Amino acid sequence: MISLSQKKGNWLPYLLFLPALLYLAGFVGYPLVKTFQLVFTSEKGDIGLANFITLTQDPIFWKALKNTLYLLIVIVPLQVILAFLLALFVNSRFKGYMIVLYIICIPLALSDVSAALMSYNIFSSHGFLNKILINSGLIETPFYFFGLGLSSRSFWVVVLTELWRATPLVFVILLAGLQVISKEYFEAADVFGFSSWQKFFHITLPLTMPSLQSALLIRTLFAFQIFGVVWLLSGRDIPVLAGEVYYQQAELSNFRIAATYGFIIALICILISWIYLTFLKTKHLEV
Repeated sequence: MISLSQKKGNWLPYLLFLPALLYLAGFVGYPLVKTFQLVFTSEKGDIGLANFITLTQDPIFWKALKNTLYLLIVIVPLQVILAFLLALFVNSRFKGYMIVLYIICIPLALSDVSAALMSYNIFSSHGFLNKILINSGLIETPFYFFGLGLSSRSFWVVVLTELWRATPLVFVILLAGLQVISKEYFEAADVFGFSSWQKFFHITLPLTMPSLQSALLIRTLFAFQIFGVVWLLSGRDIPVLAGEVYYQQAELSNFRIAATYGFIIALICILISWIYLTFLKTKHLEV
């Protein structure tokens, strides 16, 4: 016969999981169900793709999708390259490298709102950049980065702000990948007379590829959700997908269209994740 203590032992793991399951059901499961209900239900209560049809007929949707893709194509490669160079520099363990490490990681403590406000104080017409240029005699009138018809300039301010704000995240991932490479590989390479470039392409780059792919995946997904920096610096002059979710939800109270925007962002992120995990899989993971 099964004793009482044995029965308690059988149920104990499920009781320990119960708080987490309740949390997931209440704060993840229920919102997901309501989102699906909003996405596939029209204002008249009909089930179908009416919200998607409405969205695709709106030119702002295509503009937001285009701008989001532009930001992704520009920001992500620049961030990965810059983070990789910084990680290689810090990993050389020069004297005082810890100070440089702390300086690079400072933006990790800032939210996107804080970074956007700091960037605005630099690039606005009365910001630090214009004051420096005017006081040095390089320009006579302020150089405007924000305003009607200046979306191309605002775009590059957003790019610079995101590079400064989010590159440290990629940097930390790549630095961790570099630090786990055994020095024995490089010692063996020295024995065989490898040059610095040969060490990089045959040892460093292949062994950091898993970290590089993880950083690339995370940063790409975050780039599709970029909102705070764009919204504070340019508003709807540069519409992006996440910004339209906020606009439709908070400004227009159009919950169905806002949910449809969010659903499309989720689908794109799932597709990108599948592409990365399928076609960029490293050889050691395949084994």
